[in-house]
Amino acid sequence: MRFSYCMLPDYPMADMIEMARTADELGFYACYSVDETWHKDPFTVFAAAAAQTERIRFGPNVTHVFLREPTLIAQQIATLDELTGGRAELVVSTGNFGLLAQYGIDWAHQKPLSRLKEAIHVMRTFLDEGAITFEGDFFRYSGLYTFARPVQERIPIKMGGMKGPRSFQTAGEIADGLHQAIAYSREAYEYMMENIRVGADRAGRDWQELDLGAWVVTVVSEDGDAARHAARILCSFYISSMPDELVRRHGIDPEELKPVVEALGAGDIPGAVKAFRPEYAEKLAVAGTPEEVVEKIRGDIQPTGVNHMILALSDPALVKLFSGEDVPKVPDIRGQLRLVAERVMPAFEAAVR
Repeated sequence: MRFSYCMLPDYPMADMIEMARTADELGFYACYSVDETWHKDPFTVFAAAAAQTERIRFGPNVTHVFLREPTLIAQQIATLDELTGGRAELVVSTGNFGLLAQYGIDWAHQKPLSRLKEAIHVMRTFLDEGAITFEGDFFRYSGLYTFARPVQERIPIKMGGMKGPRSFQTAGEIADGLHQAIAYSREAYEYMMENIRVGADRAGRDWQELDLGAWVVTVVSEDGDAARHAARILCSFYISSMPDELVRRHGIDPEELKPVVEALGAGDIPGAVKAFRPEYAEKLAVAGTPEEVVEKIRGDIQPTGVNHMILALSDPALVKLFSGEDVPKVPDIRGQLRLVAERVMPAFEAAVR
């Protein structure tokens, strides 16, 4: 099983470069980053970290085909691939629906999955051939070309997904993998894998050759209770991004979470955290001591066929930024990366390259 780190790029640039360098030295497969207007630009972070690293791969997880035009995404990732010597990859999706609402984009009535499929075709063509002429439903080009060429023969294009089943099946058909975001439960990943197989079988592909990732809010500490408290605070912010279907696959009634979402909408952060009960975080995050994290992955994720853990690590600085609350006894990101590398990854023969 591969292990990667996905950052929220809200730290000072020097700190984020050190995080990427540490993950590289410890043998993590990739350093990903969310790509949302709320945070710093991930492509700039990756470019700054490229010269400080040797093996680790870089890419957005996810980038958005509503807010970023697909040929420009291809141009960016090809440039990053040259800069890193062939260590770039893409994880793409329609985007964070809460963010799209702030842009006034009525995504639900614009055939989001059809747009994503067409965007992947555009990016695959532009990356492979360096030029495109195309007349689609969402994107149109006439003789467009670029001199931005990747080093890799074929940059992976993976999909991010949360809802399913059609998006999961589509990933099985056309993408190089699928990363399911903000999910932890065994039911959620069994559902993902069931639909990945449907899509792969339909296209005559071997699903076992795909990169199948669990993007999980994660906190690791020698003090398991402190880790779980930090995870609870961060998950209370993520919950509004989860579709009801995914919430139900974690054994939670979406109606129960309405007070959390309403408190967040009113700017009442303490109220949102209080309404987000500890048992919700237990169902939506991987948090605890390194040994507890191993058991959670072994018990609920690995048996489903997932072959890639994408750890969205959270630390005291991030919790403080989001909530204003101090969480002692939780290591910073670099400390957690070391705990994972030394006491979690060996249990899964990790860092496959």
